[in-house]
Amino acid sequence: MSKNQDPVVRASKFLSYVLRHKPDEIGLELDAEGWADIDELLQKAGGKLTMEMLMRAVAENDKQRFALTADGLLIKARQGHTIPVELGLEPTEPPDVLYHGTY
Repeated sequence: MSKNQDPVVRASKFLSYVLRHKPDEIGLELDAEGWADIDELLQKAGGKLTMEMLMRAVAENDKQRFALTADGLLIKARQGHTIPVELGLEPTEPPDVLYHGTY
């Protein structure tokens, strides 16, 4: 990541990386549904993330990539995992024609 990049964007990218792909890279354990303890995440982030930046990354992300528990103790990525997590979504049959917009 570029050092000139917006700190909230850097925080969001870091959160996406550890919550969607590589929690083990910082020694973080997610539960079966992908939830991580925020205090543990901040401690294991090694100074790459503050509570303020985490909260801003959650609140300011236009795609709503992250979720917090009602008590604010846990965080998870809502989508895009490359690690196995149970998101609690019911499987559905796709329509006959399905479009995916990618640029």
